[in-house]
Amino acid sequence: MRYNSKVRMNRLFGGGRCLDVAIDHGVCNEPSFLDGLEDIQGVVTALVSAGPDAIQMNYGQADLLQDVPGKDKPALVMRIDMGNPYNRIRHRDMWAVLQNEAEPLIGAIEMDAACVVVNLFMLPDEPDLFRQCVQNIARVRADCDRYGMPLMIEPLVMQPVTEKGGYMVDGDADKIVTLTRLAREMGADIVKADPTSNAEDFHRVVEAARCPVLVRGGGKEDLRAVFDKSAALMRQGAMGMVYGRNIYQHANPSAVVRGLMAIVHEDASGEQAFARYQQG
Repeated sequence: MRYNSKVRMNRLFGGGRCLDVAIDHGVCNEPSFLDGLEDIQGVVTALVSAGPDAIQMNYGQADLLQDVPGKDKPALVMRIDMGNPYNRIRHRDMWAVLQNEAEPLIGAIEMDAACVVVNLFMLPDEPDLFRQCVQNIARVRADCDRYGMPLMIEPLVMQPVTEKGGYMVDGDADKIVTLTRLAREMGADIVKADPTSNAEDFHRVVEAARCPVLVRGGGKEDLRAVFDKSAALMRQGAMGMVYGRNIYQHANPSAVVRGLMAIVHEDASGEQAFARYQQG
């Protein structure tokens, strides 16, 4: 790790691990992702009170977090790209672009982000989209070195759009490991990786990354299953999670955060985390 990036990494991984709550879904242009995010200011207020390690946002909403006074609020992780693979249809042109091509880090620096995140999409028969992502990462990596900004790369291996009515996660361990390795080769400081279909295979992703790996949450699932899977993935070497819909689309997001923080920072089991959640 480059020394100058350690300053922000220490802010993100203050206890050595990290729960990052993602609420950056507005750039996906997918209506179902916005369920639970209608009152974004209220969501941010509730999450700050719940106290995760970080909140993942876009530039246009980051002021809601950074305007909160005091030093104990969650760190800001800023997404600096957007794309169109999240809809239920296949578009004529698939794309992924940086939100500011000329100065991709300027908003993150302005908002005092602890980290930036960029996608690495691997969709069937979409080599142009893949190349765009590689070019985005190559462009951002140089600026991250210059400004001491940690780079989180999000390798996403997806199934064909025809399989499940949208580009859904492909949990094949070999594919995830291969794309994670590419993310590391391109200079990832942090990898946000999909869980493998078999949690017992996830240590291979951790080994390929050779940097902290945070597990991506994906679509909303049964909460007890989420806790059990999260605990199993932590046992395989994950350093935390980046969960969005599995937090903000539940009736009590703060209680979900409390349960997940127990898994991340106290090595709680899924059962123990669920009991913590049930405390209200």
